[in-house]
Amino acid sequence: MATVNVTEQSFQDVVTQGIVLLDWWASWCGPCRAFAPIYEQASNKHPDVVFGKVDTEAEQQLAGAFGIRSIPTLMIFRDGILIFAQPGMLPAAALEELITKARALDMDEVRRKVAEQEAKTTE
Repeated sequence: MATVNVTEQSFQDVVTQGIVLLDWWASWCGPCRAFAPIYEQASNKHPDVVFGKVDTEAEQQLAGAFGIRSIPTLMIFRDGILIFAQPGMLPAAALEELITKARALDMDEVRRKVAEQEAKTTE
């Protein structure tokens, strides 16, 4: 599966599609260009995972909403919940390991912890 371009309009629909990786990038960014083939190769190996790309130049409001200060930044969502966010380029092996860990997560446990955190912040 090829990567999909994610915009502010499509963001919510995309991140709720199971396991979703988002690569925040810009065309002028050297590390972003170096990471692109690694990311594309992983997308071909994992057709059950959505690989999205967010152009931070075109989607400045979305990048601002997520506090993107350094690119590339990789985020992983599962069932609409952000489970990983890290700036910097990743080697292929590290990307594979992250995908494996995202698959192995107990999402019922994650949802329980999110609910606990939300309850604490509203007290």
